[in-house]
Amino acid sequence: MQPYILVLYYSKYGSTREMAHLIAQGVEAQGVQVKIRTVPEISPVVTTAEPSIPAQDDIYCSLQDLQDCAGLALGSPTRFGNMASQMKYFWDQTTSLWLSGALHDKPACVFTATGSMHGGQESTLLSMYLPLLHHGMLLLGLKNSEAALSNTKSGGTPYGVTHVSGSRHDQAISEDEKKLAIAQGQRLASVVQKLSA
Repeated sequence: MQPYILVLYYSKYGSTREMAHLIAQGVEAQGVQVKIRTVPEISPVVTTAEPSIPAQDDIYCSLQDLQDCAGLALGSPTRFGNMASQMKYFWDQTTSLWLSGALHDKPACVFTATGSMHGGQESTLLSMYLPLLHHGMLLLGLKNSEAALSNTKSGGTPYGVTHVSGSRHDQAISEDEKKLAIAQGQRLASVVQKLSA
């Protein structure tokens, strides 16, 4: 099996999903295979099980997808300065991978979208780093040599690419945000290639 990078995200209104696909574009531009996966909704009261394959969009991530990846890009919208509960729930189910050390020394990066400029982007990125650190992964941010990181007026941090979608989630991803998402995918793929060599 060829090494691949897993782009794993949860998206409510579509911005995080669009960012995931831009990061995947950057990965593929480096000549590395990519798998794009999402996580299902959760409910405090379970009445019916989610189908194993969603009716539309990207398919759900399995622990096998995560175990077999050579690198990971992890994305979630911001929920009060933290990752969404859907993503947190997925990571809470990864104890078997933690016990086996399946993710040790694999590179990872994170990304997020928020409704407002001061909606907690950086703290959300940091919250997503925590399970990755516990899994022994190698964390990658954005390099300060990326010009768009200094030019952006809407999103992007050294911790990972971000997007501000607006209170109605109707603000398109800016050109700077697109450049940063692609650059983040390229950097992740480049590190995977170096580690595989």
